[in-house]
Amino acid sequence: MDQKKTGSFFKELRKEKGLTQEQLAEHFNVTGRTVSRWETGSNMPDLDILVEMADYYDVDLRELLDGERKSEKMNKDLEETVLKVADYSNDEKMRLMKKLHIFSWIGVVSFMIFITLEGMGLADSGTTENIASLCAGISFGMLIIAVIYTSKYISKVKAFKKRFFQHR
Repeated sequence: MDQKKTGSFFKELRKEKGLTQEQLAEHFNVTGRTVSRWETGSNMPDLDILVEMADYYDVDLRELLDGERKSEKMNKDLEETVLKVADYSNDEKMRLMKKLHIFSWIGVVSFMIFITLEGMGLADSGTTENIASLCAGISFGMLIIAVIYTSKYISKVKAFKKRFFQHR
């Protein structure tokens, strides 16, 4: 896929509708800068927005991705499949964000407990020292999990986990 060509096609379609980048951005609930990046080919819209764009401009999804008009229309089954994939992708993102949100809060609460125990001077001995150490470890662990979840490595971790548990 030639992103520059696709971006030029996005710009052409927007101009055919007589819209500014800001107007289009408002319609798709993104920023004008995002639309600019689409049109220069430096960035591509998410799949769900691509599907919306195809509908908005009354073009096939293939036409958007190829950056040019085609004579034949995309068949309805393929279009429905693409819509389902877009919905699945959004649902997967939401599940991932929900997990990340939970991990982040666990980390924050653990860190606050650690800071409180440390500030009160209770993190130096006995059971409270163990609790403070546990809280510090949990907050650090949640930070590592957040970094993994927001990086490209989460798919590798999921694949490893799948292989690991299938062999057991």
